[in-house]
Amino acid sequence: MLGVVVGVAGALVQQGWFPGGLLLALLGAAGAFYGGSRATGTRGGAVAPAAGWLVAVMLLTATRPEGDFVFGAGVGSYVFLLGGMGVAVMCATLGQSPQPGPSDARLGK
Repeated sequence: MLGVVVGVAGALVQQGWFPGGLLLALLGAAGAFYGGSRATGTRGGAVAPAAGWLVAVMLLTATRPEGDFVFGAGVGSYVFLLGGMGVAVMCATLGQSPQPGPSDARLGK
């Protein structure tokens, strides 16, 4: 659900305060994706909000019978769509740092 909320908010903000809104929308998406990955410790944690973001954004790009749509035909919209997908892929493929294991060395010797 967080990915859906971030996708809808980003779609509305990115064109409203261009270029600052675009940067804010992409940073919000990156925070949700990376935060999910860090919270769960797995790549699936980044994929879940990314999937919600993608569903929300794709539904908002579809035109309605009245001809209304949320995304305008501008550079900012394409940067938001492609940049968000790129950020999702980066966060999902980001290597998880391994936890340090016990040392084989004996202390005091």
